[in-house]
Amino acid sequence: MGSPVFKIGGGSLCEPRWVRLPFTPALLIFDLNLMDQNGSVAEEPLQVENISQLVAEILEIDHFILGANKDDFLIRFRGKLTRPSEEAHHHLSSSLTSHQVTPWFRSVEDQVEVTLRKTISRAEPPNQRINYLLFLITFASILFAGILTVYDGPQTMNIGLIWANSRVRLGQAIAFAISLFSILTAHEFGHYFAARYHKTKVTLPFFIPFPFSPFGTMGAFIQLLEPPRNKKVLLDIGLAGPLAGLLVTIPVLIIGLSLSVVEKIPVLLPEHFGFEGNSLFYLGMKYLIHGAWLPEPTSFDGLAPFFYWVRYFFTGYPIPRGGLDVIIHPVAWAGWAGLLVTSLNLIPAGQFDGGHLIYSLYGKRLKWLRPLIVAILVILGFLWSGWWLWAFMILLLGNRYAEPLDEITELDPRRKLIARIGLVIFFLIFMPVPLITI
Repeated sequence: MGSPVFKIGGGSLCEPRWVRLPFTPALLIFDLNLMDQNGSVAEEPLQVENISQLVAEILEIDHFILGANKDDFLIRFRGKLTRPSEEAHHHLSSSLTSHQVTPWFRSVEDQVEVTLRKTISRAEPPNQRINYLLFLITFASILFAGILTVYDGPQTMNIGLIWANSRVRLGQAIAFAISLFSILTAHEFGHYFAARYHKTKVTLPFFIPFPFSPFGTMGAFIQLLEPPRNKKVLLDIGLAGPLAGLLVTIPVLIIGLSLSVVEKIPVLLPEHFGFEGNSLFYLGMKYLIHGAWLPEPTSFDGLAPFFYWVRYFFTGYPIPRGGLDVIIHPVAWAGWAGLLVTSLNLIPAGQFDGGHLIYSLYGKRLKWLRPLIVAILVILGFLWSGWWLWAFMILLLGNRYAEPLDEITELDPRRKLIARIGLVIFFLIFMPVPLITI
């Protein structure tokens, strides 16, 4: 039982060559049989004398390139679109579906590059019994974490003794488990239903149990079984999770803080005593409900209050011994965890939800952002070592984003606004030092 004690109430033909078209696209004729991975011809092989006609319906073709055996594409066209990109991609992809060919749109210099690839067979979702089993196990793990949260007894690994000292507060443990699990479920099903709405094949959520941890879980994830159609779809799927999670987190936090009390912090703190970290939003919620900036110190060490709070917000020090702070109820602990999980998911890098958001909004233009985020997390890691793990994860994922089939279509004004709101939310709920332990 060496876990920190927090102040919680209740304790992936020929050599490639570019060909300039000196004739009309309809005269482009070459052989191209689509083979599956076993070398058999596709059910409806594409008669490629027609392929240029299909592409010419949406593209003023300038030149093309045939893919070599080692390439991952069949043919690549360049030119200028003759209709809006979203409409063009929908039209071409619909025309090629029965031929097992998928078009990818990219911008190259001042032209549009249309790449035709063999459609990767959609992976079938795994047996959903796995999802149901993980769902139940994770809830049980979170419930056990809730029992440990309200536990007020001797340090022990004796399950019986833990149960004996926790059952009188079992209601609070259940409230914690239901609150936190509701937040995680809302987050993942936000992604899931957004993907289903856009007819993007997706798995059910996979919940990850993590017994003997403060929250009993490492979160959950869904798996897209095909690339999103365009940036609009990518944004909708990526941001739906955090927004749905927040819709549950905020009322949970309000209820939890309302059930919490403000008490004096002991001058002599016990070993492994911990404080939950602060975000601007969390600080504001405590102020609205309890009428004070908490934790409230006994003095500002000769600093102006503003500079004291800036220091404490970014470092977690000095520990406000003898001051006042909210002794958070288990439901508030779940709400705080919801803020933390959402902020971690909104980190604007790689495969995180925030990475999808920033890619949808700016594409690959912000090449400096990833190294900047890594540098910031490394620095923050000296205050909370958990940030080193997140920096390592971002480095491990590299500069990879969930690139859509159509990279040309930009976000509409409404989605741009929503994406920027998502960035504002990230800054409001980000916790520089999530956990402060003695």
